[in-house]
Amino acid sequence: MISQLSWKVGGQQGEGIESTGEIFSTAMNRMGYHLYGYRHFSSRIKGGHTNNKIRVSTQPLRAISDVLDMLVAFDQETIDLNAYELREGGIIIADAKFNPTLPEGLKPVRLLSVPLTQIADELGTSLMKNMVSIGATSAILGISVESYRNIVEDMFLRKGEKVVEKNMEAIAKGAEFVTGIVGGQLPDFQLEKPVTDGQTRLFMIGNDAIALGAVAAGVRFMPAYPITPASEVMEYLIKKLPKFGGTVIQTEDEIAAITMAIGGAYAGARTLTASSGPGLSLMMEAIGLAGMTETPVVIVDTQRGGPSTGLPTKIEQSDFMAMIYGTHGEIPKVVLAPSTVEECFYDAVEAFNIAEEYQVPVILMTDIALSLGKQTTDPLDFSKVEIRRGKLMTGDLPEIPADQLFKRYELTEDGISPRSIPGQKYGIHHVTGVEHDQTGRPSESPINRNQQTNKRLGKISTVESTFKNPVLVDAPHQEADVLIIGINSTGGTIQEAKARLEQEGFTVNHAHIRLVHPFPTNTLKPLIEKARKVVVIENNATGQISSLLKMNLGNAEKIEMVMKYDGNPFLPNDIYTGVKGLIKRGDVQRVSQ
Repeated sequence: MISQLSWKVGGQQGEGIESTGEIFSTAMNRMGYHLYGYRHFSSRIKGGHTNNKIRVSTQPLRAISDVLDMLVAFDQETIDLNAYELREGGIIIADAKFNPTLPEGLKPVRLLSVPLTQIADELGTSLMKNMVSIGATSAILGISVESYRNIVEDMFLRKGEKVVEKNMEAIAKGAEFVTGIVGGQLPDFQLEKPVTDGQTRLFMIGNDAIALGAVAAGVRFMPAYPITPASEVMEYLIKKLPKFGGTVIQTEDEIAAITMAIGGAYAGARTLTASSGPGLSLMMEAIGLAGMTETPVVIVDTQRGGPSTGLPTKIEQSDFMAMIYGTHGEIPKVVLAPSTVEECFYDAVEAFNIAEEYQVPVILMTDIALSLGKQTTDPLDFSKVEIRRGKLMTGDLPEIPADQLFKRYELTEDGISPRSIPGQKYGIHHVTGVEHDQTGRPSESPINRNQQTNKRLGKISTVESTFKNPVLVDAPHQEADVLIIGINSTGGTIQEAKARLEQEGFTVNHAHIRLVHPFPTNTLKPLIEKARKVVVIENNATGQISSLLKMNLGNAEKIEMVMKYDGNPFLPNDIYTGVKGLIKRGDVQRVSQ
């Protein structure tokens, strides 16, 4: 028996690859298994190779696996591109329609040619070949056909009972055909039963968790422009926000989106916009306006391959410097970096609290593996959701003389001024993007300039001490051979590599950054000081996280990098081999496949 399984389905975009993976993974999730998925897809509407790799385990996991146990192939290209991942003894279930063949030099694997399309055609439509492939998979794993009934009903009952039964028949026919080939479940593909604790776990992508967190945080307005891989945040809120009296507006571009978000926030609503690198670039001037006017707004940046259009459907972590320094001039902002789906939810809530407490723009940064990769997560605890609105003035404001204005930008001890919203009596003030005095009136006084600049920049100095877990720390060793530092989706992958290194006798600590700006210097400093070497894992070509470490903490002689920027996520073995090589040789490793 095995405790985990790595399964992948691939074919041309538009062939139902995503739905095939969705059905299989939903069934495994409902059985109580833990899952982690990653989608590889082309930047076009239809056509181009796509695949969905899903790891199933009896224990929690947060990384895709190095090897593959089973590959479902709808075309020869899927075999040619992905068969090298199969372990010895792995299985390929291939549609007999294209006369599948194995590439030369492949390790011993078993190829099952199954008439997926033919069986589907005989049932009425070739579209059901994905259901036939689900049945074929289930025969090898020993999963009963009836395990899929509830899922199929959820998907197709609105189209009628006949459609449900046709799809169930397709699954049964696929299982029947493969059982005739292999004779039933194979011992080395028999999954151990999951340990059930009575919980119904969620299986969701990071974008949906962010959107749900926004709803829980009280967001009622989202202007946004669709862009891969951020669109799911908008699509989720289009369905949900109207139920709570909220509104989503698809704007003409990202410039309109951010300026409308600023307007909504100025009016007192919690507002959100979401984009990716190209959209973030367009937003920069307006983000500067939010910083100057001290307007709380939240921007989600789902990083993808750049620059320009770049690799819009592939992973990269290369927006750090843009997020921190992209605006002209100097403004306060906060950048958060969740590393799991669960953190996406809670950090989305906290992003709005921070934005309003410090009256700054907050960027919630993810990467495509976290945004679109699906993960099993424990039920979310809504009792942990806390709404903090900072110095937002409510009710009647103190009376002021008719010839005076409300001190919206008042110089206070903590740098955070009282905030009124339009319509409040005695709350009227000027709002302008030019430098201003305490009431918002334009001012070019050198003394006022120093006071307002110091006020704005100084008020975020306490974020590191108030944000929960600015760095996730797994540091059992007082003196470690290596401290591995990562961010966003690399957390689980680093943990698996760390376990392998420690099995070989190395002492390894792990720090995962969740607060990017202001940089968590105080938290990271003692970890770096007690490590002989620091290795930063980052999906970019210029070492942006490493540069931030050196800028804020020094110790440049200790800091090395394992970088990957070919559009693919890190695998555990990438990090294991890269870090091990650096411990022994002291060279920078660039991983490019």
